[in-house]
Amino acid sequence: MVDYLPRIVDGELDELSGGLAALSIEGPKGVGKTATAQRRARTMLALDEPGQRELLAADPARLDRASPPVLVDEWQRYPVVWDLVRRSVDRDPSPGRFLLTGSATPVSAPSHSGAGRIVRVRMRPMALAERLPGIATVSLRDMLSGSASRIDGETDLDLPSYTEELLRSGFPAIRAMPPAARRAQLNGYLDRIVEYDFPEQGYLVRRPATLRAWLTAYAAATGTTAAYAVILDAATPGEGDKPAKTTTIAYRDVLSQIWLLDPVPGWLPSRSHLSRLAQAPKHYLVDPALAARLLGAGAGSLLSDSQHGPVIPRDGTLLGALFESLIALNLRVYAQASEASVHHLRTRNGDHEVDFIVERDDRRVVALEVKLSTTITDSDVTHLRWLRDSIGDDLIDAAVITTGRYAYRRADGIAVIPAALLGP
Repeated sequence: MVDYLPRIVDGELDELSGGLAALSIEGPKGVGKTATAQRRARTMLALDEPGQRELLAADPARLDRASPPVLVDEWQRYPVVWDLVRRSVDRDPSPGRFLLTGSATPVSAPSHSGAGRIVRVRMRPMALAERLPGIATVSLRDMLSGSASRIDGETDLDLPSYTEELLRSGFPAIRAMPPAARRAQLNGYLDRIVEYDFPEQGYLVRRPATLRAWLTAYAAATGTTAAYAVILDAATPGEGDKPAKTTTIAYRDVLSQIWLLDPVPGWLPSRSHLSRLAQAPKHYLVDPALAARLLGAGAGSLLSDSQHGPVIPRDGTLLGALFESLIALNLRVYAQASEASVHHLRTRNGDHEVDFIVERDDRRVVALEVKLSTTITDSDVTHLRWLRDSIGDDLIDAAVITTGRYAYRRADGIAVIPAALLGP
């Protein structure tokens, strides 16, 4: 058994359960949903067990009689339970009654969305601040507050350390394994997606090798806004008999339903400061370790910048893209704790790009660039300065996330933050 490591989402769940009757924790298999929910539950219904499903089908009133909080695990295996919980909440809206966990969007949707009764909470793989507790010295929440947050701290993590960390994965049970076992487990995770998860979602994969090739090409597109047609061409080079567009759309739909794809949308500000912004999403898998396994990339080959997998046009190295993917994961976990959202910025002609825009509910933002280097020069902050000039006070703060040792604020006000030192 892996010891439970506190998760940032714990705080969100604790706060919400004090005022809401039912929460649904959603995320990919192996992310830790059940372990997190079990720590809060008195009763557990494991609906991935046929016997538990049969008992609930025969006696739906069990939900009302069970001692709360009631954990309904893998609820998508018996989608009827969503409406049963909703009706139970209608009868008794007392806070903290139900926790639902789900690893996929069910094929047969519930008859009601659950709006107003069941609140969804996203759970992702572990961010660096969860994997390495106590190291972070810079708070994204403080940066979002606009209070000229203090930027300082020191870390011993270097580029090989970050490379190893992104390969270890953010899935709690997998990252605790020895290297060979971890690679085998990640391979098995990917195999299960093709062999079991797609059929469970009602999609029969007629050409498993083509799906695996498409998924590998998507991994190669990590950190890019490559068109899906480009990804398909990279997956099937030289093939005249390519999958139909409807087939690749189905791939994306199912992979999204099982929370494997986690693209970052383009930023569209509500005010008219900027124009000509592109809307294409940046491509990321939910965990950079999965992308690395699909591409057959290890620490040595990444650090030596060897070629891996299909060729997708990109700026920089694959290691840079995977490091950016790790930062994307971190930011989404941290931003969720502050009720903020994560985007990227790119103008249509590509003359200006900012890797990540973290946006508050009042549309003011923190802008972040990601650099694989340990030192930052004026040229590395060109786009952040452009954005500050463009949107003025709507830019709360700006920073470059690096693999360096020290956190500090430059003379121009832009922060430099080693990735390990940034936390929620």
